[in-house]
Amino acid sequence: MLEKYAMSRTLITYGTFDMFHIGHLRLLERMRELGKRVVVGVSTDEFNVLKGKHALVPYVERQAIVAALKYVDLVIAEGSWQQKAADIQQYGVDCLVMGDDWTGRFDHLREFCEVLYLPRTPGVSSTELRELLMRMNLGEGAIHGVMKQMVRLLQDQPAIMPARED
Repeated sequence: MLEKYAMSRTLITYGTFDMFHIGHLRLLERMRELGKRVVVGVSTDEFNVLKGKHALVPYVERQAIVAALKYVDLVIAEGSWQQKAADIQQYGVDCLVMGDDWTGRFDHLREFCEVLYLPRTPGVSSTELRELLMRMNLGEGAIHGVMKQMVRLLQDQPAIMPARED
């Protein structure tokens, strides 16, 4: 019975997804295990500026990377903190999923859906990867070039990220 319930659920998460890494993949994979439909809000470049962040990879490319993943059904633009309640209602979301570094920050959304904080993948984060590459004297242009090549690879190799079968 619980499996049947889980497979009818819609889950949503939000993030910048800059410098996509194994932690991002594990989060989305786990969400797929918890439900049938996975919606991902990718932060726009403008919203990242408001959050005090600077994504190395432009929104359009980050969106393309996330959309190419077999675990993801829908990618939407995250343009503000306030949109989450409306998104939950618009997309029929049963559960908001975030990394446990956000524990407590989205509890106010429990009036709309379940809120679940999953453990982060230890030892990896976009911030740490960016800092490592900068220490290696790879400027933002070089890092962006590597990320563009990753997008092309994902688009050219469907066997790497096969389409979901529903």
